[in-house]
Amino acid sequence: MATGTVAVQAGGVDVIYPAESTALAAEIAEKGCRLSEQPIGLDPQARHFPLRNRIVSGLSQAVIVVEAAARSGSLITARTALDQGREVLSVPGHPFDARAAGCNILIRDGAILVRSVADVIEVIGRPPGSVEPPAAKPPVMRHREVGLQITPAPRPAGSLRDRILSSLGPSPLAEDQLLRDLAMPAAAVAPELLALELDGAVSRQPGGLIARVH
Repeated sequence: MATGTVAVQAGGVDVIYPAESTALAAEIAEKGCRLSEQPIGLDPQARHFPLRNRIVSGLSQAVIVVEAAARSGSLITARTALDQGREVLSVPGHPFDARAAGCNILIRDGAILVRSVADVIEVIGRPPGSVEPPAAKPPVMRHREVGLQITPAPRPAGSLRDRILSSLGPSPLAEDQLLRDLAMPAAAVAPELLALELDGAVSRQPGGLIARVH
């Protein structure tokens, strides 16, 4: 962004992940800020991303969940945002799309439904000259926080094949994101992904994206 971008990294600030973001990282460093609480040289692991996301939500006035599975790490971020007094908004999706399940759960539990940018402006907009801090306004979902079951949950039961299929939908998902959602190493997931691909249950698309075939 021309006004400056703040990027929070899961690993050390000198470790760019994924590598394809190297040019973007350099541009952000020139026009904004890259930060991390992890030590220099640390490669990011799956467990580091929820920790990273709490900083992202803390820096933000509101959190908008655009796409999230029922057990997505994005829901952990939404819960963290509530605890930090931030607004939580969500973009709805088709009820049969596994990638929208988390978004729909958030809306059911009180998140503001986002249809367009106007909905976002209505929530976070402040009149000219206003000095009211963002955290002073009660978060939209605070009154229903008890019913929002998005705390970190243990790994779901069932085979790895079932877990992969439940994490995928018709909307393409980056393989890196799938690994983070499953909280498993690539070496453990790759054989099952290959088997699903050979069975015609999933398809690979350009850019390292994976989608479930219905």
